[in-house]
This record gives sequence, C-alpha cells and structure tokens, in this order.
Amino acid sequence: MNLADEIKRLHELHQSGALTDAEFSQAKAKLLENLNAANGTNASAGAGSSGNNFFTDTDKAYIPLNQFRRSKSDQWLGGICGGLGKFTGLESWIWRLVFVLFSFYFGSGLVAYLLAWIFVPEEE
Repeated sequence: MNLADEIKRLHELHQSGALTDAEFSQAKAKLLENLNAANGTNASAGAGSSGNNFFTDTDKAYIPLNQFRRSKSDQWLGGICGGLGKFTGLESWIWRLVFVLFSFYFGSGLVAYLLAWIFVPEEE
C-alpha cells in the first residue's frame, strides 16, 4: 500500500468514527515520519518506527525519475537531450541522434521532444 492509499484509509476510518481526531493526527504524523526516514531527509524521524519497507518497488522506481531535469548548460533547443545525458550517463549527442532518427523514421521524436520540453522542469 502506498502513502496515498494509507492516508486515504486513515481518512475513511476517521470519517467513520473509528479514529478520534488525536488518533488520526498521530497516525498521519507517524506515516510522514516513516516517509522522511525512508527518504533520509530527517535523521531524527522514525525513531522506533520501521521505515525500511515503506515504499513498494514501484514507488522506488519513480524516485529517480523525479530527478530528471532539462539541462541549462548542455542545450541546443530546450535542454532535453542534455538532461537525458546527465540522467542516463550517455552523451547528449547520442540522445540528439535518437530524437532525429525517431523524427525522420517514425515521426514521434519531435512530438516526444516537445512534450518533454513542456513537462520536464528545468534544473536549478
């Protein structure tokens, strides 16, 4: 069960009267402490709680994906290929070649590049 499902379940229990306001707040705080302990963002959080198995394998797969950003330093148009190069460890010219080939042969390279340019945030 992921974090959203757990909080939804707690909310349902609170709405049905199975949990008091104090119990709901305490359970929600414990869930967030487990999240912080699993991410390593709060070293003091999670004392006495087990945050080791908090994320499922699917959730763990999305964590690195959220670190993908458009490059400011290695860009020709929008920085997508430079960001992909940093993210994957491949040279950015390889990604540029892939996008050009997909544009000419399948027609999807340009569409994918434009969508990534719109939705992928720029690095700070």
